[in-house]
Amino acid sequence: MAELTIQIPDELAIKLEPLRSRLPELLSQLLVSTNPSAEPLAIATANLQEIPQAYIEVLDFLITSPTPQDIIAFKVSPEAQERLRLLLDKNRENTLTVSEVAELDVYEQLEHLMILMKARALGAQQNSGRIAADQ
Repeated sequence: MAELTIQIPDELAIKLEPLRSRLPELLSQLLVSTNPSAEPLAIATANLQEIPQAYIEVLDFLITSPTPQDIIAFKVSPEAQERLRLLLDKNRENTLTVSEVAELDVYEQLEHLMILMKARALGAQQNSGRIAADQ
């Protein structure tokens, strides 16, 4: 494997540090995405054998039409949390398989979605409390 040394601003280096183990993959994806004659980028789940349990849990939760309070209180199962912990440990050790990288990406996307949903639910809950107090 070839080694590449580049100079980048310190600020960018700090931002890239958490992605260090994935930089070769990310650079490869960047090259594919910027080359119109290359194959298009695959979605994060393309390398997965099955849908992660946490993804199914979030889907099952969302189809119940949760209230803002339900959204704020939602957590994935202890099994899904343990799987995430295992993936994060393997990521720190740089021992993730391609499939596990894709699975971790799904977890990251789900986490981002749930953070946004919880923030909006909290805002809706606070706004409805203000409206009730004003009446």
